[in-house]
Amino acid sequence: MTSVDEKDILQCLGIVGSLAAGNAGFASENPATGRVIARVRRAASANYEATVTAAAAAFVKWREVPAPQRGALVRALGEELRRHKDLLGSLISLETGKIKAEGDGEVQEMIDIADFAVGLSRQLYGRSMHSERRQHRMFEQWLPLGPVGVITAFNFPAAVWAWNALIAAVCGDTVVWKPSPKAPLTALAIHRLACEVARQHDAADVFGLLLSDRPQLGERMAADPRLPLLSFTGSSAVGRRVAQTVAARFGRSLLECSGNNAVIVDESADLDLALRAILFGAVGTAGQRCTSTRRLIVHESRHAEIVRRLLDAYSEVCVGDPLAASTLMGPLIDEAARSEFVAAVAAAEACGGTVLCGGSVLARPGYFVRPTLIEAENEWPVVQRETFGPILYVMRYRDFEQALAMQNAVPQGLSSALFTLDLRHAEQFLAASGSDCGIANINLGTSGAEIGGAFGGEKETGGGREAGSDAWKAYMRRQTNTINWGSDLPLAQGIEFLPGGVQRSR
Repeated sequence: MTSVDEKDILQCLGIVGSLAAGNAGFASENPATGRVIARVRRAASANYEATVTAAAAAFVKWREVPAPQRGALVRALGEELRRHKDLLGSLISLETGKIKAEGDGEVQEMIDIADFAVGLSRQLYGRSMHSERRQHRMFEQWLPLGPVGVITAFNFPAAVWAWNALIAAVCGDTVVWKPSPKAPLTALAIHRLACEVARQHDAADVFGLLLSDRPQLGERMAADPRLPLLSFTGSSAVGRRVAQTVAARFGRSLLECSGNNAVIVDESADLDLALRAILFGAVGTAGQRCTSTRRLIVHESRHAEIVRRLLDAYSEVCVGDPLAASTLMGPLIDEAARSEFVAAVAAAEACGGTVLCGGSVLARPGYFVRPTLIEAENEWPVVQRETFGPILYVMRYRDFEQALAMQNAVPQGLSSALFTLDLRHAEQFLAASGSDCGIANINLGTSGAEIGGAFGGEKETGGGREAGSDAWKAYMRRQTNTINWGSDLPLAQGIEFLPGGVQRSR
């Protein structure tokens, strides 16, 4: 993809006028070439204050708009995303190194969550409960929460914002978004579309944007009491600090942090099925998904065969230009990520690991590495941590209880998968004593979650849930209501409390 094509995409998406001139601001880099695509203006302190103040003021008006009308705005935004799917998908590929199919897929995920949110706008159900007191009606309802802060990572620069922002919008909240400084152009393009639609619906400032490559802005959001909920996607180390800061002001945090996801392949598994899922899970997005497959736990009777077949499959993975149709794996996001990859391979070798394939960088412009398989042990420190890159650690087990113990014996708890034709193993994997992850799949991989289910994980993954199911409740406040429609004032639990001179009415 040439620089002329990059400029054409930015021009068609209408964001050229929002870019910084000369060497001002901070750079968005194409990881496939190492070249700067464009420079972006950095939000100053005054920009932060104006954006959060505007979001707080807009919330006062937006929360009074009926939820189905809020859904109409989201429906219109979904249509805009449909019209711009190809351009946005290309921009995501340019800015993050995802292959074009994955870039387009991410935009489709935004469209899907818009459709989901539109339906949700007519289903923000409370519930009624029977009161123990005569002539009383008791129920609970869900009410808008306030301006929601959203901090997203580079690997899903569009979809994760949509998970949060579109659900929050139909719930009656406004949104302040700080995207990753590694993907600011995608954020600018999406924000422009969102703001145009919002203005058409008399809903200016429902969506706010803050661009910066400095951590102080995110720290300020975490400490700001005007943001009752802060959704953060990133590392567990940063997520821990976010949670502590938000909790100190009695705010809510929604954390989507590190994953260290395993696939278990038992002695009965369909290897044709397993291999396809493992390959996509380990190599897709160059291993830079939070749900990427990082550990492969194989029954000793299948180990030799699955390693042989994986080596054959890995040899056919085309690594290169993410916009080329033949490419299956693009680059890592930047030099820091490539250095982390190299360090992780060296650490595994130092522990006694055997590199079965890959393990090196490609001598070409951009941040390309080879997809890597390493024979390893589960307890090694390098295996216990998340490395954002295409490294798959292969290990073997003897009995299923051992496999489950290995699967769970990491600090993270996001996604997990079991390939089996054994009903008992499948049920055991999904039982309380089975996988301890927020996502547990049978006969499909760790990546590629659908928006209809709540997404998130346990332990150092953070415990947050986004997207489908009842994840919308995180963006609202619950209120319990009781109406006394009688002429008496009974107390709960049968308590009699009648001070002197006060008579119960008859």
